[in-house]
Amino acid sequence: MGYGLPAAIGAKFGRPNKTVICISGDGSIQMNIQELATIRMYNLGVKVLVFNNNFLGMVRQWQELFYDERFSHSEWNYNPNFVKLAEAYEIPAMRVTKKSEIETALDFFLKDDGAAFLEVMVPAEEKVFPMIPAGMSQKEMIEFKDLAGMKSK
Repeated sequence: MGYGLPAAIGAKFGRPNKTVICISGDGSIQMNIQELATIRMYNLGVKVLVFNNNFLGMVRQWQELFYDERFSHSEWNYNPNFVKLAEAYEIPAMRVTKKSEIETALDFFLKDDGAAFLEVMVPAEEKVFPMIPAGMSQKEMIEFKDLAGMKSK
């Protein structure tokens, strides 16, 4: 968590002619959002895509699936306005709140080689798969198709 944006910046320095997209959650991006200044300082064409569910998403997912929905300290009620924050760094930004906006948003996001910031609002209940439960190995990875069996237990 928090690794994506610095890694994307490093990737862009290493491969300046390639499209580099950082895909992050709202909690993760806040661990290093100040690196938008680095993107602007060096005029890096890093694209930042943030999925915002107003939760620490993977923590919430674990709490839902493995801890009987006992949600504790995973709701993120105090997110900043990410679009305004990106624009404060002079990085073009846009927010998606409906599925019907996705195509327009992707056109905006990928229209040129410059930096861009795209925030996509998603329901808190959305899951990310595959996942490895705490204390398990990769052999015990859970995929989406396994979810129905977990819910019935």
